[in-house]
Amino acid sequence: MNQKGCVVWITGLSGSGKSTLACALSRELHSRGHLTYVLDGDNLRHGLNRDLSFKAEDRAENIRRVGEVAKLFADAGLICIASLISPYRSDRSACRNLLPKSSFIEVFLNAPIEVCEARDPKGLYKLARAGKIKGFTGIDDPYEPPSDCEIVIQCKIGDCPSPKSMADQVVSYLEVNGFLHE
Repeated sequence: MNQKGCVVWITGLSGSGKSTLACALSRELHSRGHLTYVLDGDNLRHGLNRDLSFKAEDRAENIRRVGEVAKLFADAGLICIASLISPYRSDRSACRNLLPKSSFIEVFLNAPIEVCEARDPKGLYKLARAGKIKGFTGIDDPYEPPSDCEIVIQCKIGDCPSPKSMADQVVSYLEVNGFLHE
């Protein structure tokens, strides 16, 4: 398949660009002849994880299930791109531990909450600030930034990388670390 199966786990606040990066990365890899599958947090909540709430224990179960599915794709030789807020380090670490060493590539979209709120594609921050959504990550529920991720993509107010440049950064990592073959 000219690739080594792995999981690219994209984490960050709501509105940081996780889904945008996942789509751009998948397109870029496909254009180079590689097989990928995107697991998007929002889509998974409509199917596989529709029975889960946003309480802490259900959030942990959501991430656990996604980690198990991502592992299956990686075991099959695909590059699985998982795009989820996944706010807790312990849950991301548990997913990392499901895979062989170095096959879990954590990508942190480090965007300030001001950037995420300005984007607010679903209007969730506005609802959370108005008290209509409780337990919203970054507002009244914590987000624990990665302490040992493989890739950090920095976004600053007025200076965020394009989806293509973010995807290129991840592709470069995959190339350098032997996940992509000619």
